[in-house]
Amino acid sequence: MNVIPTEVLDVYILEPKVFGDHRGWFMETWSTRNMEEAGLHYNFVQDNQSYSAQKGTLRGIHFQKGDAAQAKLVRCGRGAVLDVAVDLRQGSPTYKKWVAVELSAENKRQLLIPRGFGHGFVTLTDDVEFLYKEDNLYVPATDRNILWNDPELGINWRVEAPILSEKDQKAPLLRDCDVDFVYKEK
Repeated sequence: MNVIPTEVLDVYILEPKVFGDHRGWFMETWSTRNMEEAGLHYNFVQDNQSYSAQKGTLRGIHFQKGDAAQAKLVRCGRGAVLDVAVDLRQGSPTYKKWVAVELSAENKRQLLIPRGFGHGFVTLTDDVEFLYKEDNLYVPATDRNILWNDPELGINWRVEAPILSEKDQKAPLLRDCDVDFVYKEK
């Protein structure tokens, strides 16, 4: 597995080694041993999968606050997305900065996002299946979101009029959100 740092602190692109022949291909999508050798320590406890029918569907910016915060390992199993992670850790050198990475079934890239980040994606194709590993269980009472086009963040989603859920349409701006993440230097 190739571990590639991004311009946002503690967010990594993971490129698995893909072994293929005339039958198809095989790849290892996660190895605790290999990640710990790279200095990344995660214990994933929940897997999720979403399906988006139409290109231009935007899901995010989501996070869980407090002790229910979640690190995520995300990938696209079918189609393609622009995946975005936003640093919400007050005091971080990259606070309010974001990184956008194209994840697709074709490129097989994954994005590793630590706790303290907001996360979202927009579909670049129809019929997208998106897979998540999370290191903490979902707790509905701690579920939060931030408006996808908050001008304070200035995320370039590459879409003008995305397809949004009612929840994401009504999300607050960052300045009005009760985000409580604080950066702790390692």
